[in-house]
Amino acid sequence: MRSLIIFSLILLVSLEAYTQNSLFGKVLDHESKEPLIEAHIYIPDLQKGTTTNFDGNFEMENLPKGSFLVEIRYLSYSTQVVKVQLDGSVELMVELEPSVIEMSEVVVSGPSASTKRDLNPIPTLVIDDLASNKTPSENVIDAIAKQPGVSQITTGGAVSKPVIRGLGYNRVVVLNNNIRQEGQQWGDEHGVEIDEYSIDRVEIIKGPGSLMYGSDAMAGVIHFLAPKPVSEGEVLGHVSANYQSNNQLQGYSAMTAGNLNGVNWLARVTSKTAGNFENKFDGPVYNSGFNELNFNGSVGLNKKWGYSQLHFSRFDQAIGLVEGERDDHGNFIRQKVVNDTMIQEQTVTDNDLSGYGIDVPSQHILHQKLSSNSKVFFKRSVLSLNLAFQQNNRQEFANPLDETEAELYFLLNTFNYDVKYLLPEFREWQPSVGLSGMIQHSLNKGEEFLIPEYDLFDGGIFAFVQRSFDELHVSGGLRGDVRQVSSKPLYLDADDEPTDGTAPNAITKFKDFQSTFSNISASVGASYEFNKELTGKVNVSRGFRSPNMAELGSNGIHEGTFRYEMGNSQLKPETSLQVDAGVIYNNEHVSFELGLFHNSIQNYIYLQKLHSASGEDSIVDVSNPVPVFGYVQGDARLYGGEFTIDIHPHPLDWLHFENSFSYVRGAQRNQPDSTKYLPFMPAPNWQSELRANFRKVGHYLHNIFLRVEMDYVFRQDKIFAAYGTETPTEGYALLNAGIGGDVEGKSGTKLFSISLSGSNLLDRTYQSHLSRLKYAPENLATGRRGVYNMGRNISLRLAIPLGMN
Repeated sequence: MRSLIIFSLILLVSLEAYTQNSLFGKVLDHESKEPLIEAHIYIPDLQKGTTTNFDGNFEMENLPKGSFLVEIRYLSYSTQVVKVQLDGSVELMVELEPSVIEMSEVVVSGPSASTKRDLNPIPTLVIDDLASNKTPSENVIDAIAKQPGVSQITTGGAVSKPVIRGLGYNRVVVLNNNIRQEGQQWGDEHGVEIDEYSIDRVEIIKGPGSLMYGSDAMAGVIHFLAPKPVSEGEVLGHVSANYQSNNQLQGYSAMTAGNLNGVNWLARVTSKTAGNFENKFDGPVYNSGFNELNFNGSVGLNKKWGYSQLHFSRFDQAIGLVEGERDDHGNFIRQKVVNDTMIQEQTVTDNDLSGYGIDVPSQHILHQKLSSNSKVFFKRSVLSLNLAFQQNNRQEFANPLDETEAELYFLLNTFNYDVKYLLPEFREWQPSVGLSGMIQHSLNKGEEFLIPEYDLFDGGIFAFVQRSFDELHVSGGLRGDVRQVSSKPLYLDADDEPTDGTAPNAITKFKDFQSTFSNISASVGASYEFNKELTGKVNVSRGFRSPNMAELGSNGIHEGTFRYEMGNSQLKPETSLQVDAGVIYNNEHVSFELGLFHNSIQNYIYLQKLHSASGEDSIVDVSNPVPVFGYVQGDARLYGGEFTIDIHPHPLDWLHFENSFSYVRGAQRNQPDSTKYLPFMPAPNWQSELRANFRKVGHYLHNIFLRVEMDYVFRQDKIFAAYGTETPTEGYALLNAGIGGDVEGKSGTKLFSISLSGSNLLDRTYQSHLSRLKYAPENLATGRRGVYNMGRNISLRLAIPLGMN
């Protein structure tokens, strides 16, 4: 480590002597030739940007030598992406056309330099300006779950787990500012520990991302990115507030950022609190509230040799866990303390259902992370280094007699490392190599034990190459990975307290074992520009996933699932072969995108009910007779795709009629009908939105939008019916709408942004097929099983910029 630090210091000092490079130019309106004021010019690989002045001019200095993609963006104009060779002082003249369609997004997620989305063979979605989300959302996954091919497994309003094309949990890798987010992804009640207000941009890779990130990226990758560093010489601030009517959610966030003499910083604090959500069938759902208090930010240095940034975050969340039990009249019940040793069931009161209180069972999540992202530009090559330490602390409370006693308490420490080296171009081929992985140490500190303590080492090395041949762009790579998992034994005495293995009558809760998994992953693809309007893509990729500790070593009742789970230390890693094909079409009247896929998975891991020798259900604890499920493997295949079309007839560029359809089907090979289909597959979904965008209405209203949306989810009856694992889910249609925009003062300065939006405006009662609350106990008064999703919800958002120049 000492040698690395000394080498880095010598390297940075020597790089200061590099030749001065700069980029300057002008941004104009294509039709009027008038300058565009405050247009954004950004170089993603340098994380450096600026804005145009009153004459439309811009200048960026202290830039490294090399070839870079430059993104030129102006609100309500089409975004341009231009490749620039920086060597000395370079001039760039740009003309933007009025439009609200942006098809040339830059993708920064990947093993090489940033690329255009429409040229990237791997199917990718890009969502900009997520913080100004125009639909109500409860968390960062909920904010993106309506994108084609993306859905969520939910446990109430606060817990959402991402699903990409039918695969979720440990099959999706979540990144935050280039670092893998590591928590308890295997847990049903564990969401993603990221402050939704801190996210500006999201890149979603639909398909195996194992080439880039190794194990667990079989389904894809979701990369959350913080706001871009502000322009040189700027200091600014921002406050925002959000209120939602259904659960009285209150969200507040304050941020300050600046960039002076190449030193940039950002600091943010966010507070969110919500009460019980409600619907027409259940009324207020008891103990469905949550609260958060989050801190995050960064400090960085941006010079001509490159940049280095230090990020920090502290995500602190408390959540009530809905059990859904009710009395004979259909009212929710709770556990009331009678005395120091006795509790009894009690029907909840109106006071219990109002306010922001959280009862047991509940959980507390504390996720802390410190990470660094650095990139150094040599004369012909680039070195990228990402390091992080993160600690995930999850406690679950379920004892009304002692609400501070943690029944489950998982403490997970993770060190992440990721190194990439972009080599010099060789005959126009752009090669890169790298290595990445993590080291984990997990402890159990609670009163109960579901998975054993363990240590994990993960590492992989890859090589990647890409090249553009005029209209044809090709890319591909190869990666080798190894993961070692070591489980620690646990012995319990007659009182279920940990004891020494040599103690008399000790019961083995967890056996010690060591498993090593290794695999090869690969990807190869191409995109072809038939003309400026039409691009075709094809990609073939092999992914893999090592079994997680719950699958290898669990031994206990998984709360909320009503089953006892037994791990299998003999499991093999899952491997997959996925083929993707798609087309993108865009002209002045219509934008169209179609993506199809077929994914074949070997050694697919799933739960199967275990039976006794007599053929009856296996029962471990007669005092709590729940069936026992074990992890087994088989072969599976998933297929489907997404279709999106946006009709925006010229010259009515302000009018848009957007439609999208998502479909995925998952099945196991050589299985009877009851176990044929993979469990918890999202239902087919059709979304239609009619939207109007206006750049200016009168003197003070700018960037106005009005939208009406119909979200139709089809019936899902292709289910894993065996053992009562799933039941069919009826289809439903939700009506959503919104209006909002910016208010500017006489000087043209934005005073604030405001939006009013509503979801489920017709107050439809429905159950999402991927809602875990669908399987809560039956309401004996109505005969309906489970808890229904949120009813009508109105959201008001206000954002106020604070200029500090």
